[in-house]
Parts: sequence; C-alpha cells; structure tokens
Amino acid sequence: MTPNYLRTQVVTGSELDPWLQAVAELRIRVFRDFPYLYDGSLQYERDYLKTYVESDTAICVLALDGDRVIGASTGLAMTDETEEFRQPLVEAGLDIDSVFYCAESVLLPDYRGHGLYRAFFEEREAHARQLGKTLSVFCAVQRPENHPLKPTDYQPLDPVWKRFGYQPMPEIQATFPWKDIDQPVETDKPLMFYRKYLDR
Repeated sequence: MTPNYLRTQVVTGSELDPWLQAVAELRIRVFRDFPYLYDGSLQYERDYLKTYVESDTAICVLALDGDRVIGASTGLAMTDETEEFRQPLVEAGLDIDSVFYCAESVLLPDYRGHGLYRAFFEEREAHARQLGKTLSVFCAVQRPENHPLKPTDYQPLDPVWKRFGYQPMPEIQATFPWKDIDQPVETDKPLMFYRKYLDR
C-alpha cells in the first residue's frame, strides 16, 4: 500500500514542461546505477524529454513526496517513438499501430516497495487503452552476468515484470548507444523487449 504522503500525478503533453528539469535530474541519478550505468547530461535529458511534451500520445506519471519528484514513468504510442525502437518490432511482423511503448520508469531507492512501480504500469496501461492500443511493450538493457560493475546484491526485475503480466521476447532486441560511467565514449547496448497484451 502506498503511504499517504506519497502520490502520483499524471501529466500529458505540455503539462510535463514545468517538470522537465526535475525529471531529467532524476533520470540521470537513477540510471547511473547498474544495469544502465548511464553517464548522462542534463541537456541531453531535457532534449529527450521534449519528445513527450510534443507528442499527443505521451504520458508521464510523476511520483511525488510533497512537491518533490521522487519517481517518474513515461510512455507513448510506438508510432511516435524513434526508429531504433520501432524497427525491431516492424521486422518481427508486429502491427506498430496497436503498440504502446512503456519507455522508462525511475524511482529513488528509498521509495521502492510502496506500490509506486505498480502504479506506473497501471496508469500507462490505462492510457494505452484509451488510445486504443492492444499491446504494451518495453525493453531493458542486457548486461553480461559477469559484468565488473554488477553489485553482489543485484536483483533483476524480471520476476516483478512477470507478476505485472509482462513476458520477455528474447527474439526481439533493440540497440541504443550511451556512455557508461566507466567508459570514455558511447557504445551500443542491446535491449530486450517485454510485452503484455491489454484487455479492453
């Protein structure tokens, strides 16, 4: 159960604009941890998030402690996503017009385990249904088991995603570049898709 002092707020389109700075800073902080190890920049994040401001299919679910953004989850119609994420699904023969993309969810460690992550999926899936989408997908980076920066207590989220109804699609992968915190330059990363069929 989510504590009373925590709440979620759904914003769409230009409603996200006042929150861009806070969400960008949060993404850089959370994605710095394994498995993403993302060495991000504020300018890149603000530019990236503009996609959600400008798309009429996009949603951002904010998690708030008072007025402080402690989590955020984004999504939009796959037709509005970049080619890097659309093309693998096209090549797999999926009807892109029916697909909603649950882009990313970030939540500060101290606020995990209170039902916010579930709320992120429920709000995005409800939005996808309103758009008439029948398939919800996301993708997650694939790291080798013996990665040198993998924490000894790392717990993958696959069991959580399965509990929410998402199944891996190991045959469908995207590739996207970013700079790891321990590397001098960007490198391509493989990301595997997960899917859930949405009931009407």
